[in-house]
Amino acid sequence: MSCCDAPAWVCQFDQKRAAGDLRDYREGGPAATTRALIDALVRAGVEQRTVLDIGGGVGAIQLALLKAGARAATSVDVSAAYLAAAGAEAARQGLSERITFQVGDFVALAPRIPAADIVTLDRVVCCYAQMEPLVRLSAERCGRLYGLVYPRDHWLERSVVGIQNAFRWLWRNPFRSYVHSVDTIDSVIRSVGFTVLQKMRTFAWEVVVYKKL
Repeated sequence: MSCCDAPAWVCQFDQKRAAGDLRDYREGGPAATTRALIDALVRAGVEQRTVLDIGGGVGAIQLALLKAGARAATSVDVSAAYLAAAGAEAARQGLSERITFQVGDFVALAPRIPAADIVTLDRVVCCYAQMEPLVRLSAERCGRLYGLVYPRDHWLERSVVGIQNAFRWLWRNPFRSYVHSVDTIDSVIRSVGFTVLQKMRTFAWEVVVYKKL
C-alpha cells in the first residue's frame, strides 16, 4: 500500500463498525454531509451516468445515485467488512446487478479501475497520509463530476484530529487520520482539468463538487 498499510485501515473499519454504520444508515439515511454531496450531484445531473465510489462504506452514495438515474456503479473499498455490508444493502434494495465491488486500496488498484462519469470520495482523503496520489489518480478517472467530503483545514480541526490520533496510539490502533491543505487538494484537482461547481461547508467538513472543463 502506498500510504498507510492495510492492517491499519482494516483495524479501523472492521465488521463491528460496518454493522453499526449500516444500522445507522437503515434507520436514518445518509449522514448530513453525505446527503449534501448526493443532492449536489443529483442537481448537476446523474441520469445514465456511471459512478466510481471510492471508500464507499455501506454504499449510501452509490445507491442514492443509482436510484436517481445513474446507470451503473463501481465501489472500491479497502475494508472487506464494509463491502460486505454494502453488498447486503444493495441486495436489499434490489440494486446488486448494477454495482461492481472491488476490495483494496484504490491507489494500488487505480491502473485496473475503469474511468467513470462521476467519482466520489466521502471522508476518504482524511484516511491517507499522502493525499496527492489518491486525489490525482481518482480525478484522472473522472469524466464529468468529482465530489469530495474532507475535513476543513483550520487549527481546531487539526487539534481534534491530533487528539484522536493520540488516543489511537494509546490504544495501539495503527490507524491515523489527517487534515490536508484545502488549497493543495484544490490545486491537484484543477490541474487535472476541473473547476468548482459547488462548495458547502459545515463546522468540521468541506463538501465540494467539481465539474470537468
